[in-house]
Amino acid sequence: MPLIRETKGFMPEDEGAFLHELALAALPHGPGLEVGSYCGKSALYLGDAAREADSVVFALDHHRGSEENQAGWEHHDTDVVDETGRMDTLPFFRRAIATAGLEDHVVAVVGQSATVARHWRTPLALLFIDGGHGEKPAHDDYEGWVPWVAPNGLLLIHDVFPDPADGGRPPYEIYLRALDSGELEEIGVQGSMRALRRISGTPGTLHGV
Repeated sequence: MPLIRETKGFMPEDEGAFLHELALAALPHGPGLEVGSYCGKSALYLGDAAREADSVVFALDHHRGSEENQAGWEHHDTDVVDETGRMDTLPFFRRAIATAGLEDHVVAVVGQSATVARHWRTPLALLFIDGGHGEKPAHDDYEGWVPWVAPNGLLLIHDVFPDPADGGRPPYEIYLRALDSGELEEIGVQGSMRALRRISGTPGTLHGV
């Protein structure tokens, strides 16, 4: 998929293929949602699977860049700064989705994750968390969205690094929360991505949230 290689983002190809494979298995059973779309690289993997499954993925992002993308940080990209001096990745995201012909299968949701989650009521066959990696954003994503994973639905978390020397702690912390809930079991690992399946509970609830 050449377009994926041309799209800005931080998704290694092996992790993208893993995401795509699991989405192909999950999305025939309901919609998916990703938290943290940036310029659309992961949404292309998810959207291609949604197209094959005749399903849909909601791609949630405020498109102003998470903490680690801001000026002065390692992953800041001046190409995505608009005329006001603020980051705006939405035009890059929309272009990637349109060019791939995925607009019927990837629906952009523009807003703060916690705000949207408070009003969400639809069970999810797949949830992919790859939003802000600060402590509050990561735990807010967990608390707001993981309860909506349907029975037998999948939760995927990106940038999980057990060794603090490899990366930030919050994605690892929410991964541990998922395991400790007793309602999700790990089913696969690829690089820094962890995949879990919901084995018990009712959508809208999760033990320990």
